[in-house]
This record gives sequence, C-alpha cells and structure tokens, in this order.
Amino acid sequence: MELAPQGILCNSIAPGFFPTKMANGLMELQGGTKQLADDTPNKRLGTAEDIAGTVVYLCSRAGSHIAGGHVVLDGGSVLARGKL
Repeated sequence: MELAPQGILCNSIAPGFFPTKMANGLMELQGGTKQLADDTPNKRLGTAEDIAGTVVYLCSRAGSHIAGGHVVLDGGSVLARGKL
C-alpha cells in the first residue's frame, strides 16, 4: 500500500510441483512425477514456460493494475484437494 502510489506493485506466485533438482526428491516421496501429474486436474506438472509466462504477464502492461495478487500456479491441485 505504501509503494503502490509510486508504481511499485507487489504480487506473488505460488507454484505447485515443477520438475527441478530441488523438488525431485520430494516429488519421488509423493509418488513420482507420473503420479503427481495424474493427480493434477490438468494432468501435467508445471514447466519453466508456465512460470515464465506468469512472470511476463505480471511484469507487463496487462498486469499493471494487479497489486497484492497471489497467483497459484499448480494446474488446479489446491482446488482439487479443497484447500483454498
């Protein structure tokens, strides 16, 4: 609220499972990438392009009126578990 009048907006991205070195061990404990993808409503895990597209959108003119936004980028997993 303090910085918005100066054109500084703050938003967040909450990613679900994305195949990365950091997440691979945890993903295996959760049943592996195939199981996690099958459990996701859109039947796939996130990709680098998904994150990049969201960041580009938030940084572009199209996202210039979003302040305090929280983008859940998980293919609907949180909604499917009823935890939102």
